[in-house]
Amino acid sequence: MDLDRGRLAWWAGAAVLTGVLAFTVYSFLGTFVLGVFVYYATRPVYRRLERWIPRPTIRAVVALVTLALPAMLVVAYTTAVGLQELDRFVDAQNVDLGQVEALLGPYLDVSTIVQDPQAFLNQPSVQEALASTASNALQYVGFLGTLFVHLFAVVIVAFYLLRDDHRLGGWFQRRFTDGSGVAEAYARAVDRDLSTVFFGNIVFAFATGVIAAVSYGTLDALSPAGIAIPYPVLFGLITGIASLVPVVGIKLVWMPLAGWLAFVAFQSGTGYGFVAVFVAVAAVVVDFIPDLLLRPYVSGRDIHLGLVILSYVFGPLLWGWYGLFLGPLALVFVVHFARLVLPELLAGEEISPEALGGDVLTADEGEQTHVSEFESEGEAEES
Repeated sequence: MDLDRGRLAWWAGAAVLTGVLAFTVYSFLGTFVLGVFVYYATRPVYRRLERWIPRPTIRAVVALVTLALPAMLVVAYTTAVGLQELDRFVDAQNVDLGQVEALLGPYLDVSTIVQDPQAFLNQPSVQEALASTASNALQYVGFLGTLFVHLFAVVIVAFYLLRDDHRLGGWFQRRFTDGSGVAEAYARAVDRDLSTVFFGNIVFAFATGVIAAVSYGTLDALSPAGIAIPYPVLFGLITGIASLVPVVGIKLVWMPLAGWLAFVAFQSGTGYGFVAVFVAVAAVVVDFIPDLLLRPYVSGRDIHLGLVILSYVFGPLLWGWYGLFLGPLALVFVVHFARLVLPELLAGEEISPEALGGDVLTADEGEQTHVSEFESEGEAEES
């Protein structure tokens, strides 16, 4: 056979570069996936800032600094305190969590460097508490350094996706268009549901968990003698996880907790007022307000809720902590392929955009921009 050696050499180089890129992404898969999550979580805010901040670079920095970074720090701190309480609960009750305990083991150890706010306030002096926290932190300098590098990479990935997503979309359309619009329609369908799954479901669960943890912790600090909320931050995080189930999920946590507090108050003969305050705060602050203000972002999803919940459950068990983000991401790609493309592949028919459904071809207002507009925006920013 008469081979084009030059072209064959270029294909070999392409294979090597692809392998290097794939190995890099695989080695830092959690970092890249978390960066994509932060991008989708901050993208609505980034786009709403356009009327006040026309420069994409400044707009991306403002969106990340004012929303993403504080939210990540608050969630990380709340999660660390919740892990401490989970560790104390497991030790106190001698519970065997099996595979879950092995999965959480490293994070339970590292979470000890975070000082519990209540324990911090109970220290004889603030200086002693700070010294204790610093001493614990020094034991994990290497881990903290690596964590900082990964966090920096997450911010960089989210920043450039926010600023240059129009260029990436234009490049995708120019390089991978198939002439019939199928690739573009599939990409829009995936992008739309990723916005729902990431910005809607996970952000809602995180926000609800933090609100519940702060509310339960504050109530526990103000509770009368003889009655207290057990493991308030841990129950707050469980409330956030339960919020993935609409309508009844949050109630499945705070109502039994309120019943237990009422039982304790009945046994001690006091604390009924505290139980009433807990019910009011849980019903209004933890349950009603997040549903009223944040739940609309998760309305109108096309993926079955049961599949989404299973992706949240099996994702972390399969891939670790970043499976919480990678599981739903993989689910969106698989579901849209199975629902929109696979039927025509099995039938041997030509795939067309019409098979994807008219609603898929129409993006939300403000979400869809023509390629020429992408290019002109990029050129304007460069100038």
